[in-house]
Amino acid sequence: MKTIKIIPSKSDAHRAYIAAALSGADFSRVVCEETSEDIEATKRCMSAMMDVEGAEDTMADLYCGESGSTLRFLLPVVGALGIRGVFHPEGRLAERPISPFKEELCAHGMKIDVVRASDEKINGMRDGTANIGDGTAEALISCDGKLEPGTYRLPGNVSSQFISGLLFALPLLDGDSEIYVEGKLESSPYVDMTMETLGRFGIAIDDETDMRFVVSDDDGNTRFVQSRIFRIKGNQKYSAPKKYIVEGDWSNAAFWLAIGAIGNEPIRVEGLRIGSMQGDERVLDVLDVFGVKFSVGEDRKSRIEGSNCYVDVYPSRDCMQGIVWDASETPDMVPAIALMGAFAKCETRIVNAARLRLKESDRLRTVTETLNALGIKVEEFNDGLLVHGVQSRANENGCDNANGYNDASEYNASESVRHLNSATLESYGDHRIAMMAAAASVSMAGTDNKIKLEGYVAVNKSYPAFFDIMKKLGLDSNLELL
Repeated sequence: MKTIKIIPSKSDAHRAYIAAALSGADFSRVVCEETSEDIEATKRCMSAMMDVEGAEDTMADLYCGESGSTLRFLLPVVGALGIRGVFHPEGRLAERPISPFKEELCAHGMKIDVVRASDEKINGMRDGTANIGDGTAEALISCDGKLEPGTYRLPGNVSSQFISGLLFALPLLDGDSEIYVEGKLESSPYVDMTMETLGRFGIAIDDETDMRFVVSDDDGNTRFVQSRIFRIKGNQKYSAPKKYIVEGDWSNAAFWLAIGAIGNEPIRVEGLRIGSMQGDERVLDVLDVFGVKFSVGEDRKSRIEGSNCYVDVYPSRDCMQGIVWDASETPDMVPAIALMGAFAKCETRIVNAARLRLKESDRLRTVTETLNALGIKVEEFNDGLLVHGVQSRANENGCDNANGYNDASEYNASESVRHLNSATLESYGDHRIAMMAAAASVSMAGTDNKIKLEGYVAVNKSYPAFFDIMKKLGLDSNLELL
């Protein structure tokens, strides 16, 4: 059995480093055994903000890289601290929407402008900090003004990161505030993660779930709207614990677990936490409904306190059945789910995933193009995917209307890899597409097929050691990095 010690969760690390900085504690209080570009972006921005807090006529250069979490978490924090700052996004981050978040922050005292990187006014206000990154950003985001307490309203179907950012900022203000999340809050586990972190740093939030309130339209009609309401007392103080240990990353673990399911050798992933607030812990549910053979055990030897389990996954191509998966709470798992669906009998449907179009790549398109290039038929819809599994590709009449399988004798798992083509693939600058492509190559072991992958360095965003681990474990025999 091949064993992987999973890296710390970048989602947990983002939150811990922000809370630590706001408490005045040194980053060494946060135990994070490995890092990534996204994690370093948050640490870099928090350090720059703390350096200029209270200084007049000084603008902080905030190099957030391609980290959407860093940008969206810190926009309201900059306002709460009264800091003048310029965010420097890279890659597609400059194109990803910050509305209606921007408008709500501006309605509460901030001034936020999206300007061209060459704008002389912005350049003239910088404090001389050396440029970090590739310097290709076409847009900068300048922030000024003091965030004010009050009532904030945001739709629940845009980005949970908007809510998390406000939860970090509003306790620092000199008055009480409320956040009304109108409609279902998608990716709600990420907000729950923020609430858990805030609690560990001494911040109290009153969370009222499943509330309903009346909205009147222009014609005087009324309707009830489901909402989640957060009530935040002002004038709170962050207080850091003696040690905050970042838990293992379920999002990245999903790719290793997929490798165990579609490959030829069992995989053990250590350093995970059962009962985590990370939404992608639900990868265990994904494995279960696919019919993957796996087990969960206690990780007594874990070096990370609180990360107390391991997951063993066994080759399962002979027993996987297509599924229907609602991705509204687990969008980051879609590439791994789509890949497993390619080896399941019949079809796998992924629904409520429209927000994937706003990631590092348009992930619905790039997942489709990547798997299609390997000979896997994937249909792309506005908010989801339909993946035709190996049996439905081999025998279109072999699947019934309920995603079932009519004649198991016709299915030979050992031959399923023959349906994957050799291909030269690109990462589209997206770390999760790069990992999905690499994971697909593991299923080709024992064949002459090979995946050549361009742009593999995209994994540095979240998992710099990913390909080193593949090589160390001998899982890269059918993968060539270009």
